[in-house]
Amino acid sequence: MDDAHDLIGPDEIAYRLELTPAQLKVTWTALKTFFDDLGHEEHDVRSVVHDVLAKLPGEHDVRAIDLNRELRRR
Repeated sequence: MDDAHDLIGPDEIAYRLELTPAQLKVTWTALKTFFDDLGHEEHDVRSVVHDVLAKLPGEHDVRAIDLNRELRRR
């Protein structure tokens, strides 16, 4: 029996990730684009992506991030 499936429970935190504003904008945009491109037959994946997006700041806040300005600050 493979014990690897029992390492992290379904409701446990598997990973924590710290993002810069630029990284947040790119991550949110990529996930939103992926979500929008999923079909109805991929309901299970849509549900997981929706849950991840819900953990991130809202669309208005993310769109307010000026990616060019953030990249210049690096």
